[in-house]
Amino acid sequence: MTREMLNNSHILLGVSGGIAAYKAVDLASKLTAAGAKVHTVMTQNACRLVGPKSFEAVTCSTVLTTLWQTQPSRTDPADAANHVALADWAEIVVVAPATANIIAKIANGICDDVLSTTVCACWSKPVLLAPAMNNNMWDNPAVQQNVQKLKQMCFQIIGPVEGRLACGIEAIGRMAEPQDILEAVGKIASKTKGGTQ
Repeated sequence: MTREMLNNSHILLGVSGGIAAYKAVDLASKLTAAGAKVHTVMTQNACRLVGPKSFEAVTCSTVLTTLWQTQPSRTDPADAANHVALADWAEIVVVAPATANIIAKIANGICDDVLSTTVCACWSKPVLLAPAMNNNMWDNPAVQQNVQKLKQMCFQIIGPVEGRLACGIEAIGRMAEPQDILEAVGKIASKTKGGTQ
C-alpha cells in the first residue's frame, strides 16, 4: 500500500542536527525503495553527524547543504540544488530528525539556514515533522508552544517516542522509527493524491 501511494511522489527530506540524523539515511533509503523521488536538505550541524554522500548514495540525488550551493540542472529540475526549486518540486516535506532548534525556526518563520529557508518556502505543502531531542528539551514549555503553533498551522507531527536517548536514559524524546515515518508519509500521499490534505 505504501509503495503504491509513494510511487513517483516527490519527497523533500530535511535533516537537522540531532543524533538521530543517522536514522534519516535509513528513512531516505526506505522512501526511495518505495518508489519516491527523494531530495535531501541538510543543516550544517546535521553534516557533522552524517555525511551528505550517504544520502546521495541511497537517493541518487544531489544533497543541498548550503544556500550558496549551485549545480547545473540535469534531467530533474530539482537537481539545480536551489531551495526555491526544491520547494516548487516537493509534494511532501519530511523533517527527520526535527530538533528543538529547527522546530522553533519553522514555527516562527526564521530563515537563517538552508533547511529553515526551504521549509519556509514549502509552507503550503504537507509537512511532517519527526521531533527528536532530550526529554527535558521536549518538555520545555517553549518547545511545546512551538509544536502547538505548528499543529495549528496544519503541520503534522510524528513522535517523539519513549526509548533510550543519546544521554543514556529511557524517556520520551526518541525519534519515531523510519518505518513508522514511512507509513505516515504514505498516508499523507494517499490524501494528497485523493485531492485532500
